[in-house]
Amino acid sequence: MKDEPPDAITAQRLDSWLWCARFARNRPDCARIAQGGLVRINRQRTEKAHALVRPGDILTLPAPAGDQVMVLRIAALARRRGPAAAARLLYEIIPERTPSPVS
Repeated sequence: MKDEPPDAITAQRLDSWLWCARFARNRPDCARIAQGGLVRINRQRTEKAHALVRPGDILTLPAPAGDQVMVLRIAALARRRGPAAAARLLYEIIPERTPSPVS
């Protein structure tokens, strides 16, 4: 904490982070995603748009196609919504594990 600038943010609302990371076109849509009960933060289901997320948290949410699930790690928080290239730096997708063959 000593090394952080005084205006550094350590947590952000889930709906705000989803909007900054460009998971929906507007913030009310991000709130609906969060309130739909389909989002998990560190394996805990949440229905609250105001739930706080922090760097390092693991999010599980429906993929844009709707038939799969995305698992991602929050890499950074954002003060405001930026271009898509900057939004992509806010998270890293955790690849799906493939079962190892039994020998």
